[in-house]
Amino acid sequence: MTNIEIKAYCQDLGRAERNLNALGAGPAGTFHQRDTYFRVAEGRLKLRQIGPDEAHLIHYRRENLPGPKRSDYDLAFTTDPEAMRNIMCRVLGTWIEVEKTRQVWLWENVRIHLDKVKDLGQFVELEAVTEEQQLEEGHARVETLMRALEIRPDQLIVESYSDLLAAGAAHVS
Repeated sequence: MTNIEIKAYCQDLGRAERNLNALGAGPAGTFHQRDTYFRVAEGRLKLRQIGPDEAHLIHYRRENLPGPKRSDYDLAFTTDPEAMRNIMCRVLGTWIEVEKTRQVWLWENVRIHLDKVKDLGQFVELEAVTEEQQLEEGHARVETLMRALEIRPDQLIVESYSDLLAAGAAHVS
């Protein structure tokens, strides 16, 4: 599967919510997530725990570039997150963990995440789910949302939350 995505610092999540409402985006829920990243040779592999009986194993490849960028990923589900985490930790080793509270919003084919990340701060993440032949359309939708959410170029970050935590780059908004 493929996304076109960005991540940006956000000083005012309330303002982002108001802008999303004005655009006609709809809230889809709020979730506490724990992402455990494992040591792998290529890309990134994480287990995203959403609840005691729900988690997603996600492998993705994405370049650390400014602005909207392509992310290719594979996804598997488990109803036994702790057992999966324990096996993955033993086999691959843990690199880092990221804890966050995530509000998910939907607009057209774009998932909007309003994140409060423990030890990092507040962020907006946009992910346009797309197919190979629709990459330009995905870019256009992300850019439309960037304007609607008033995301400036200096707010964009190229790294993942895991990279920021590993570097000790706290940015409390």
